[in-house]
Amino acid sequence: MLASPKLKMLEDLITGATKEEIAWISGYLSGLASQNGVPQQSVAVAAKPAVNKITIAYGTETGNSKKLASDFAAKAKRNGINAKLVSLDQYRLTDLPKEEYFLAVISTQGEGEPPASAKKFYDHIHANGLKLDKLKFGVLALGDTSYPLFCKAGEDVDIQLNKLGGQRLVDLKKCDTDYEADAANWFSNVLETLSATQTTTPAVAAPVSVKKPTGKKIYTGALLSNINLNDRGSKKETRHIEIAADDVEYLPGDALGVIPENPIGVVEAVIGLTKADRNKLILFRNEEVTVHDLLRRKLNIGFLPERVVKKYAALVGADIPVKRMALMELLDLFPLKDTSQIELLIEILEPLAPRLYSISSSPDAQSGEVHLTVARDLFLVNEEIQCGICSDYLSHLKPGATIDFYIHKNNIFRLPQDDRDIIMIGPGTGIAPFRSFLAHRDAIGSSGRNWLFFGDQHFVTDFLYQTELQNWLQTGVLTKLDVAFSRDQKEKIYVQHKMLKYGEEFYNWLNNGASIYVCGAKEPMSIDVEDTILQIIENHGNKSIEEAVQFIEQLKEEGRYVKDVY
Repeated sequence: MLASPKLKMLEDLITGATKEEIAWISGYLSGLASQNGVPQQSVAVAAKPAVNKITIAYGTETGNSKKLASDFAAKAKRNGINAKLVSLDQYRLTDLPKEEYFLAVISTQGEGEPPASAKKFYDHIHANGLKLDKLKFGVLALGDTSYPLFCKAGEDVDIQLNKLGGQRLVDLKKCDTDYEADAANWFSNVLETLSATQTTTPAVAAPVSVKKPTGKKIYTGALLSNINLNDRGSKKETRHIEIAADDVEYLPGDALGVIPENPIGVVEAVIGLTKADRNKLILFRNEEVTVHDLLRRKLNIGFLPERVVKKYAALVGADIPVKRMALMELLDLFPLKDTSQIELLIEILEPLAPRLYSISSSPDAQSGEVHLTVARDLFLVNEEIQCGICSDYLSHLKPGATIDFYIHKNNIFRLPQDDRDIIMIGPGTGIAPFRSFLAHRDAIGSSGRNWLFFGDQHFVTDFLYQTELQNWLQTGVLTKLDVAFSRDQKEKIYVQHKMLKYGEEFYNWLNNGASIYVCGAKEPMSIDVEDTILQIIENHGNKSIEEAVQFIEQLKEEGRYVKDVY
């Protein structure tokens, strides 16, 4: 037993100490005790890691998973663990049964699907016959709580690796868009587990992952302007939307998450078909909401995915074709048995998901506002033309109406230093972030050169932001502007044809440190653009195809070739 003064000194020493410092003190005292012949008790010491090798694999769409995995690998090496970092599309699947320690950092895209780079791995582990009895693993899943199938791809991987015999090093961690703190805490737990030894009992408990609220900060802004950028005669409708945003912080490259509402006509039709009491209160996500408001603002009542159609078929006991169908059509053809099923119907409907749109303004150039460039989405379902819920909602808003939204940070898609050159490739609404980039560089007086490739169908009707772009060209903010209008001549011309035309200059810009930014349709545009960049590097850089591929990979590693595609 220590005398009071000594006990006070010990308490003062420990107060405010880190876990590592306490572990060191514990080990130090243990060593002193053994030297003095005092019976040694089992205490935690700052030991070398019990594990010296681990594989950290990532599946990414925008680059966030890759960045986290790279940070984890660096931190593991600093802690004496040999970490192998690999993209899941480069991972040798035959190595998986041989792995002892394996971490997966994986994002989710679309309707709960893995990113393209993780698809091969995802399919492989879901095939029959794989045994992973030696495997100890951990999964960090990235997602967005605004979507119904939050972190579904990572969740699937975690469950399947466990089913195949793998043991969890740590529990699955699901991270929202503000993932940094949760991800760091998860990896700290991984390191704690890997560093544990079998011969000691930890004197200090491992940090507990505290679940924090993942809700985003929702803003409500008044609509200032909503105009159609396409001229009369165009087959397209592209809206330029301005929203009041006095207290909203964002950067060029960020996106706006728009929370839409269902058309009032559809809401009234669903209430009529179900004979629901519109004012009845229903508990939804710990909040009491009327049936009317649920249908208007909370639930997807438009075209339902096949999984929801299956649940509806089970609810009403009907043989319904498994295909995407509108809720109104389902209720009309296969009505509910009675009004008592309304709450069951609400349970199977999925939340109304927000939509992300690249911000097309700069906080330095358009202070107190945020701008969007939104194409009204038209598509075929069962041979009928339908409208996208959010783009249709936005296209009908009038000035003065209010809109709910949040800021979706995109830390990958950022401008480089002010004096660095950039090449921007953005056909159609892909021009949105580049309007933001140019406005920002104009406002701050950036010295870097700017080259824009833009394309659409027709010069006369579809040249988005033509006046602004030509003004920037005249003032020197825009160094080069090359446009491609696919339907103005017999043979279609796209942005990649313009890139090839100026291939030598394109390569010279790259060779002198320029960064490439691509925004727009993922398929086929972004794929065709990358093939074209490869061709330019091969032809004008005097490189083999293998060397050209390596050149592009180096650009990606340096953050000089980034994409925001959808």
